Amino acid sequence: MAFDLLCFGEPLMELTRVSRGGAPVYVPGYGGDTMNCAIAAARQGARAGYISALGEDAFGVELRALLAAEKVDDRFVRSDPDAPTGLYVITPSPAGRDFAYYRAGSAASRYRPADLPADVLADTKIVQLSGISQAIGEGPCDAGFRLIEAARAAGCQVAYDTNLRLKLWSLERARAIMHGALERCTIALPSIDDSRVLTGLEDADAIVDLYLSRGPSIVAMKMGEQGVLVATASQRRRVPPIKVTPVDATGAGDAFGGSFLARLAAGDDPFTAARYANAAAALTTTGYGAVAPIPKARDVCLALERGEG
Repeated sequence: MAFDLLCFGEPLMELTRVSRGGAPVYVPGYGGDTMNCAIAAARQGARAGYISALGEDAFGVELRALLAAEKVDDRFVRSDPDAPTGLYVITPSPAGRDFAYYRAGSAASRYRPADLPADVLADTKIVQLSGISQAIGEGPCDAGFRLIEAARAAGCQVAYDTNLRLKLWSLERARAIMHGALERCTIALPSIDDSRVLTGLEDADAIVDLYLSRGPSIVAMKMGEQGVLVATASQRRRVPPIKVTPVDATGAGDAFGGSFLARLAAGDDPFTAARYANAAAALTTTGYGAVAPIPKARDVCLALERGEG
């Protein structure tokens, strides 16, 4: 099977702490930025696959079942009998939500460059990874660079989403690794908030200029309610979002990335792909959780046809 998109990173089980009858109850769900991206792409009709590792535990079984149900190929997801599947817990509060991660020593954190399926890249259009993919351990960090090099050698486009998480590593290391990776990639998918921290710049156009000068041929900078700033060497446009009533922004950036890459793989230009992906991301915010509210292609097309984007 040829792939439109192969994503690399860590799938996670999600537990949300809620109160029922005065007692705490943990509601299960799923997360992990690059897994969300792969699922978003698959829901838009792309042929998507995932590269990672899971423990041979109940959570690992459940996540494999999710990937199968979402038609994301898991043949390149290793089973590690000696490590658990990663987990995070969400505790809602009046100020927002608190995230507690339990991923140290997880199966994905033990991933190594030798585990990569390099032979499949010749039949892959786009490879995607993120800062989180490389932040979870030395092995995954090295594997991320190896994957970028192998993908470029095979003629793949390579997309990188910054997804800065300072709970996972220091700013200095994050900056060095992410900018080193971006210099080797063809598509940059940063957020404005991450970029301001990583570059020290405030102006969106100045940040895009910097990233374009580092190597990527496409920069799609996510700007939340302001939509996305998309730039190539010859064109630059601000693509506005569609109007929705948001309830939860979890995973919206991942939904944008997966939908954007799916449309690029289908042949759209970056600006057309961004308009579509903006609609997908906005619709994602109308439901709760990272995975469940990601729309399918028909829902995105209906929103665009109604003139909402």
